[in-house]
Amino acid sequence: MPSMHLSHIRKWLLQSPPAEWAIMQLRELLVGALRQGPVPQHVAFVMDGNRRFARNHQIETVEGHSLGFEALARILEVCYKSGVKVVTIYAFSIENFKRSQYEVDALMSMAKVKLSQLAQHGDLLDRYGASIRILGQRELLKPDVLETIDRAVKLTSANRDAILNVCIPYTSRNEITTAIRDTVYEYSRPILPPPQQPRPFSETHIAHTIRSRHLSAASHLRTDSPSSGATSDTEDSTVSSSTTLHPDSPPDLHLPSDDFDQKLQPIYPDPEFITSEVLNSHMFTADNPPLELLVRTSGVERLSDFMLWQCHENTEIVFLKCLWPEFDLWTFLPVLVEWQWRRKKGEERGRGTKGLRERKIASIKGS
Repeated sequence: MPSMHLSHIRKWLLQSPPAEWAIMQLRELLVGALRQGPVPQHVAFVMDGNRRFARNHQIETVEGHSLGFEALARILEVCYKSGVKVVTIYAFSIENFKRSQYEVDALMSMAKVKLSQLAQHGDLLDRYGASIRILGQRELLKPDVLETIDRAVKLTSANRDAILNVCIPYTSRNEITTAIRDTVYEYSRPILPPPQQPRPFSETHIAHTIRSRHLSAASHLRTDSPSSGATSDTEDSTVSSSTTLHPDSPPDLHLPSDDFDQKLQPIYPDPEFITSEVLNSHMFTADNPPLELLVRTSGVERLSDFMLWQCHENTEIVFLKCLWPEFDLWTFLPVLVEWQWRRKKGEERGRGTKGLRERKIASIKGS
């Protein structure tokens, strides 16, 4: 492992004007070459190795995390410039709250500063039209941290070309649990049909019309009866008139009616229609393209509860030996080139299988 002094010397040499110009030209050339082939539309990073880098170089842990944020800025520029649309980073796990309070507070303060810098007008995210999205349990963050993060999200909300998903604080189990809970809540709410209107040709409506006409005819007959029974007829007519229903009047609510007395039974969504697509629509990354490449540094070969749902049969998972602060274009370039090679091989294999199937079908038809 090179000492910190050698690293400083190498950094000083690489930052000299001629070296910077040459490296910049070479970087542009390589990124332009990458854009000529297929590019993963969604890339995720587990930024692991900041503390180990700090221990190896005998610097403070907080300084190691700060160098990790600088590496993130470098990689984001490479991703967006090469055509990646969505970058998801594992910034802070819910399990990280178990670390020392000093380290947790330092990480949160650093996240506030770095996200604010990235979101500033004219800075990295603004140049590439990338918006910040926060994935995770927001209620676990302190109010001042949440306020700063929301400000950064608001500053980049108008950007539509790319996305930076910041998982803070996040675990995949929590995301899946939240998605299942939201799905259960959605499928537990009754779907009420629209209020039923009285049908003009329903049995109840026809019976009501006939009855009202009979009552109206009886009222007219009593009105035309002899004058000898005028007093009693008048009383009967008054009573009859009070109960006479006009044909156009609304039906009596006390009459037995399927349209008005029968209560509507609630209808619930059929749980048989809950599919992986339904659950996916409730995930934090619902509107993102499928995850195509996941990279973890530091040599640890596990996902650590990150993007467990999003990893599918075509997701390339790459574990690198380098620590995150050391991660740069020269480490990331072979990963992208290998991904492109695998993707092209897969497409060629798919075209070959399709052509063989078509030839078999044609031979069967010909025979």
